[in-house]
Amino acid sequence: MYYIFYGSEGSGKTTQGKLLAKKLGIPHLVSGDLVRRMAQKDQGLMGDICREALSLGHYVADTEMFVLWKFRLKEPDCQKGWVIDGFPRNITQVNFLEDKLNKYNQDVDRVFYLKVSEDEAIKRLLKRGRRSPDGSLHDDPKRIQERLKRYKEKEAEVLEFYRQKGILEEINGEKSIEEIDADIYSKVKE
Repeated sequence: MYYIFYGSEGSGKTTQGKLLAKKLGIPHLVSGDLVRRMAQKDQGLMGDICREALSLGHYVADTEMFVLWKFRLKEPDCQKGWVIDGFPRNITQVNFLEDKLNKYNQDVDRVFYLKVSEDEAIKRLLKRGRRSPDGSLHDDPKRIQERLKRYKEKEAEVLEFYRQKGILEEINGEKSIEEIDADIYSKVKE
């Protein structure tokens, strides 16, 4: 049971990922959580990189994210399945994940792409009002638009990769939480 939730920030992938992981009794893995955990626990270079990315509202570079994911996917609780959201975000990350999953004898069952408009994503993120470790507002309009722009630049390649594998499920992310959850769970049960 290996599932990926894909979509822009504010698409609801974390909410839906948590719901599915809980139903299936498997871990919910989030790039942002890995970055925040490293920022809090590590006083070395990786911690510095993660703290800087969080304070600036930027993504952590692929090379560092690969280190975080490599260690997390090898942990014992990931062997029976997982739900990932926030990774992969680009085709380089897709290729890294495919390589690691092959080595760990894991394979993605489905990729759920939660589609929302940019306006809806911005509205949700401003409402959330997440803060950086230094207390500054992580989700101000300028930072949100910049992150959404960077996300959009990579989206088509990632979607096409999973579409070609036949495991992409497009989900309307602007429905209610309950409706989206029902849509996703019906696909899992198929």
